[in-house]
Amino acid sequence: METMALAMALTINASFGHSRMPTGILHANGKKKSRLKCAARTTSSEALLARDDLLNLIAGEERGLKTQGNSSKCSQITRAIDALAVFGEDSVATDASSLSATWRMLWTTEKEQLFIVEKAHVFGTKVGDILQAIDVEKGSLNNVITFPPSGAFVVSSTIQVASPKRINFRFTSAVLRGSNWKIPLPPFGQGW
Repeated sequence: METMALAMALTINASFGHSRMPTGILHANGKKKSRLKCAARTTSSEALLARDDLLNLIAGEERGLKTQGNSSKCSQITRAIDALAVFGEDSVATDASSLSATWRMLWTTEKEQLFIVEKAHVFGTKVGDILQAIDVEKGSLNNVITFPPSGAFVVSSTIQVASPKRINFRFTSAVLRGSNWKIPLPPFGQGW
């Protein structure tokens, strides 16, 4: 599923229900418009419960490593993502104010990222934060896998808004960096 490859992410500095809804689906906000103030509060409370349910499901899943071999757990997480997505279905998720940010990956089914998470020890390190920095106005997306204290694998991309819910991307560069060295790698791939 393409939405699963986007990963479950949280904005590093966002507060839920105000400016950004913290999901991998990257919705603009957590509130639905309503004529009744009570209904708006209920929707916000329901969204918070749906978010908490999803966060509980992914806790201990090692960013998706444990989920790879557990189709039942993966299905539960997918259903929880779908339940949370309902609260942003009427929003525009691709404008700069809702999408431009640095996002932290908490869970994914993306095999290349999971491979790096699983095999980092082979290179004498472990994976730190996995981030996605998106700048819609500049048309850029950077995927960053950190290797503390000073290493990183960075894949840069150009992006283009295709619809209110979709961004197309094309990889432009990739580099593996250490504290005083870097190895450029050939970028490949595009998608949405």
